[in-house]
Amino acid sequence: MSGTFRLSTTIVAIGLLAAGGASAAEKKYGPGVSDTEIKLGQTVPYSGPASAFSSYGRTMTGYFQMINEAGGINGRKVTLVSLDNAYSPPKAIEQTRKLVEDEGVLADVGTVGTTPNVAIQQYLNRAKVPHIFISAGGRRFADAQNFPWSVPMYPGFEMEGRTFGQYIMKHKPNAKVGVLYQNDDYGKDFLVGLKSVLGDKNKPVAEVAYEITEPTIDSQIVRLKDSGADVLLYFSTPKFTAQGLRKVKESGWTPLQFLASPTNSVKTVLEPAGFENAQGIMTTQFTKQAGDPAWDNDPEVKEYVAFMKKWVPNDNPGDFVALSGYVIAQGIAQGIKQCGDDLTRENLLKQATSMKGQHFKMMLPGIQLNTTPEDYAPYRSLRMAKFEGNSWKLIDDAETSAMAK
Repeated sequence: MSGTFRLSTTIVAIGLLAAGGASAAEKKYGPGVSDTEIKLGQTVPYSGPASAFSSYGRTMTGYFQMINEAGGINGRKVTLVSLDNAYSPPKAIEQTRKLVEDEGVLADVGTVGTTPNVAIQQYLNRAKVPHIFISAGGRRFADAQNFPWSVPMYPGFEMEGRTFGQYIMKHKPNAKVGVLYQNDDYGKDFLVGLKSVLGDKNKPVAEVAYEITEPTIDSQIVRLKDSGADVLLYFSTPKFTAQGLRKVKESGWTPLQFLASPTNSVKTVLEPAGFENAQGIMTTQFTKQAGDPAWDNDPEVKEYVAFMKKWVPNDNPGDFVALSGYVIAQGIAQGIKQCGDDLTRENLLKQATSMKGQHFKMMLPGIQLNTTPEDYAPYRSLRMAKFEGNSWKLIDDAETSAMAK
């Protein structure tokens, strides 16, 4: 071997080592991240008054198990630590502290429910831990100025309330509106959106609140019926919506009814309430629905049903709560993928607020996820649907509402 060849080989080797060193140096890791793992955390009401949301956590866990079996994201496996918050603020704070301080997660991702997310928001923002892809639509979760580390991935509740209001004003302008709402930020945000469209002239004839700890809402339904309302909106959680649908039917009351999207699950709300008690009710949608004949031959629906059968076999694909976990898990995976090897908390937040025109599997055609560092609100429009038979049907005229801020 000539001296010149040996020298050239040495230079190439040094160059490769230097390149390898530079590549290694470019990797930036936050807590919970290594060359082989990304540890994330969330809390879900696996028990307590909102345990109907537990299928969400099981679906999301199954999704990342599927991802890991396929090799993970950018070569790293995702460990999702999903703890029970019992839909209790003290429990949510306790479990979130455990995730951050004991488990050392990179971020809190996809935590479901307004009450738990309100409870943990200040703690996570003070600690500068990403509180992202939140499954709640309260306006405080899209407040970039006051809570810069919180980013939602659920349609805004005020926007949904406005969508209901616009539908009522167009199709039933002389309606006498009654509202059942949960006495917290969840119910109140829907109510604010609705009333902003109805105005003083068409303001509700009755606004009746309930506490999530109450056993039933029978007395609230009686008060709403006695108000003379011919339209009833449920800004409630699944258990109470199912109770309300049954009580309305039993009382012989026949208002036009609207369900907030978190409670339009066929499996966990309408089936327990009785399909015969749910005919003709309205809701908003941003996803396709497994079990709806309109989507029987849709490739994404078939893929989703197959996913559920393999990875979440004890839950029903027709459960909207489970479906929302599937959609949000895709958002989380996309955010991680966009991070590349810069897996710091700061960069993950940056990616969560830079979702431009993202359309994930099972979203309705035309629905996209859009976030910017200045505007965290993920959705701009929703679709109205009516319940007929045993499934939701998109309204024929394909109404959508691009809502003003």
